[in-house]
Amino acid sequence: MNILLVAGGDPQLWPVDIMSQPFDFFVGIDRGALFLVQQKKELNFAVGDFDSLTLAEKELVIQKADEVLTAAAEKDDTDTQLALVSVFSKYPKAKVTLIGASGGRLDHLLANIWLGVEPRFVPFMQQITLCDRQNSLSYLPAGKHVVKKISTMKYLAYCCLTPVSKLTLAKSKYTLDEVDVLQPTSYASNEFVTEAAEICFTSGIIAVIQSRD
Repeated sequence: MNILLVAGGDPQLWPVDIMSQPFDFFVGIDRGALFLVQQKKELNFAVGDFDSLTLAEKELVIQKADEVLTAAAEKDDTDTQLALVSVFSKYPKAKVTLIGASGGRLDHLLANIWLGVEPRFVPFMQQITLCDRQNSLSYLPAGKHVVKKISTMKYLAYCCLTPVSKLTLAKSKYTLDEVDVLQPTSYASNEFVTEAAEICFTSGIIAVIQSRD
């Protein structure tokens, strides 16, 4: 199951070809639900408090959606967190791509980036990708991994979202050998030297970001 989650960020910042990709299920998060309707995509699930929509827009979303989860405006979870909880409860093996999650408020951006370290989402972290026009972010748990280059991206970054033990970076422009990272740290502006880089660490969680100017 390949699922697209559309949050309420500016569609101008979406990956250029995202709507032509073969997704099986479309989820609109708050204003993202309206964007899906405007893109004439099937709205399988709409979730949020919909406080960013006018009454007419909200009625349109409810009319078009196969299923709606309406949340209170004052709540503990963000709309995006609610969407992920719902998606993984129904489709625990789904591959999830989240767009519209960057380019606006910094508190929303940070909440979205840190999704991968939430205990309830940790089992699914490798199934989640955050994308926009310039960036693709994925999550890695401890272990040895091969990171394949996305052809449209130039830069490679390893962002330690937690303390990380014995971090080793290989087959990239800048390398490390068993470095202990004691606090959240971004090893930014690295680059591939072939079509794949290697990373290994024994504890912690890392966000891998491929990006372009």
